Amino acid sequence: MRTLISSAFVSLDGVVEAPGGEPGYRNSGWTFKDIEFLPEAYEIKGREQKEATAMLLGRTSYESFSAVWPDMEDFADYKVMPKYVVSTTLTEDKLVSNWGETTILRSLDDVAALKETEGGPIIVHGSASLNRSLSDAGLIDRYHLLVFPLLLGAGKRLFSAADKDTQKLKLVEHEAYANGLQLNVFDVVR
Repeated sequence: MRTLISSAFVSLDGVVEAPGGEPGYRNSGWTFKDIEFLPEAYEIKGREQKEATAMLLGRTSYESFSAVWPDMEDFADYKVMPKYVVSTTLTEDKLVSNWGETTILRSLDDVAALKETEGGPIIVHGSASLNRSLSDAGLIDRYHLLVFPLLLGAGKRLFSAADKDTQKLKLVEHEAYANGLQLNVFDVVR
């Protein structure tokens, strides 16, 4: 079974919305405003590209990332990696042609089937709604959380407010950085 990894920039109060400056959110771009940039705090991002063998995205994140990531040197390893987009509305004609093989999945059952295939880890970037659904369905195996020392208040959250059984996590890696960022890597305990 393939490992499904959720990778997120998250505020201390759980917000994941518009970390890179996406329009429409009051605190858009919060990952680089008032936070000193320390390259070592982002080492996990390079490691993710080297270790992942596929990327899973929701439609909104796919549309945002596919407009810029294919031409960014920082994300070169993702260009050739197979991508899967979970969407009930996206059509083949809306897929970009310069970002490698992309497959549309229509349901969480399709994601569960993908996890059963041969291959290495699958990484999820962005995709707040998809992350909540994957977590609620018990499909996420690991979390890579880069926690920012900010309280943003309103905004899309990484985790849903669904009433569900406790899900235990095991901290397998952690680091604190001089700029206040914290890396927390958790495995989901089954």
